[in-house]
Amino acid sequence: MLELTAENTPDYLRAQGWIGPGPVDVELLSGGVSNAVLRVRTPERLFVLKQSRPQLRTRDAWFSDLNRVYREQEVMEFLHPLMPPGVVPAVLHVDRDNFVFAMSHAPEEAHVWKADLLDDQIDPVLGEQAGLILGRMHEVTANDASFAERFRDQTVFVQLRADPFYRRVQERRPELASLIEPILQKLLTVKEAICHADYTPKNLLAFKQGFTLVDYETAHFGDPTMDLGLFLSHLLLKSVRRPEERARFFDLTRAFWRGYEQAVHFQPLAVLQARGIEHLAVCLLARVDGTSPVDYLPEEGKQETVRRLARWLLEQRPGGWEKVLANVEGA
Repeated sequence: MLELTAENTPDYLRAQGWIGPGPVDVELLSGGVSNAVLRVRTPERLFVLKQSRPQLRTRDAWFSDLNRVYREQEVMEFLHPLMPPGVVPAVLHVDRDNFVFAMSHAPEEAHVWKADLLDDQIDPVLGEQAGLILGRMHEVTANDASFAERFRDQTVFVQLRADPFYRRVQERRPELASLIEPILQKLLTVKEAICHADYTPKNLLAFKQGFTLVDYETAHFGDPTMDLGLFLSHLLLKSVRRPEERARFFDLTRAFWRGYEQAVHFQPLAVLQARGIEHLAVCLLARVDGTSPVDYLPEEGKQETVRRLARWLLEQRPGGWEKVLANVEGA
């Protein structure tokens, strides 16, 4: 496999016939831990290359199957015509020998929503849009036989989510392992709709008309409520980081639920919400005690607040979102 860099990518692209002989600018993008992502600009167009890597750039050793890039490419091709324009990038070219594909670029004014949230730019309109997009994705794939058949394999999901999140937390928090086990078993056996499994603010590129969603390598036909827990864990972690902005982050989560409820009909919202809260507990722990903890919560006191909240969620199984928020405030 030729490992792409900003230096060798122009020659690679010309050899593939993906660009012409004219000038080209290549920039290595940062932010992810599992792939090389490069922005390519020519006088004619702007696009993105993605190539999987075997070892992820994390504190703990973490490896994954290079073939995951094929899953990402194929899920994007399936979802692109089913989602609103601009949400799912279009796949432009594929080179399976080198585990590379090219995709359309988000609007140039788009920016990573995670960065906005860390700067306290908290917009409930975007929160509702995030809920709508996830709800639409779950709804259009719910009980879809063609999607289920093509994307039932969970190998990469286990490597990148079940093991480093759920099982690693069980190892590091053995006092909670028995409470996490039934949640993990449901996660691995429920077959209901797409689970994107990386639906987080870092993968939502915000622009005036909404979001472009990226990173589909862990996507599969499975338990969609894991997406709810993972996404909401990131909003609540940011409220722990900035307690003075807690009320605004709480309103952002409420806006998310409003958007999600508008789009989803395949299950009662209360059922999906209860299951999502179970995953929220584990995902909170994973982001302080898992293989890849968040980089913006280094204080031990705040990490312990997260552990206390997650423990309460696992033990008490609250019946609704407002109860969750009340306990976050108490914690």
